[in-house]
Amino acid sequence: MGRLQRTKKTEKKKKPGEVGELTPVAGEEVAETTENAVAVVSTPDTQKKKQPVPQKKPLTVPMKIGYLENWIQFLRESKAELKKVTWPSKKQTIGSTAVVIVLVVIISLFLGLVDMTLSSLMHIVLQ
Repeated sequence: MGRLQRTKKTEKKKKPGEVGELTPVAGEEVAETTENAVAVVSTPDTQKKKQPVPQKKPLTVPMKIGYLENWIQFLRESKAELKKVTWPSKKQTIGSTAVVIVLVVIISLFLGLVDMTLSSLMHIVLQ
């Protein structure tokens, strides 16, 4: 399978319609040339596999950092994270608080009613 290689513009000026010469690498054949690109057909034995990119080692923190330095670092990182937070507006906060209070009142009334009903049933059954 071939691949398309772009040639870099040379410093010497070419005449219009003139195509630059291409010297194929050993084991490759030139399939087609144009003014801007060259198609090079590679044989499987000349294709090279990409080398894996070495990963950077993570930065290590020295083990003997005092408690004060740990707290200062924690506070700095917390401040940086809090700047990334999208805070709700005052109107959204009031609306959410009202919904929570209403739901708490409804659920507490329901649970109170169920509790009174069950306790009166238990009182009747035990007598």
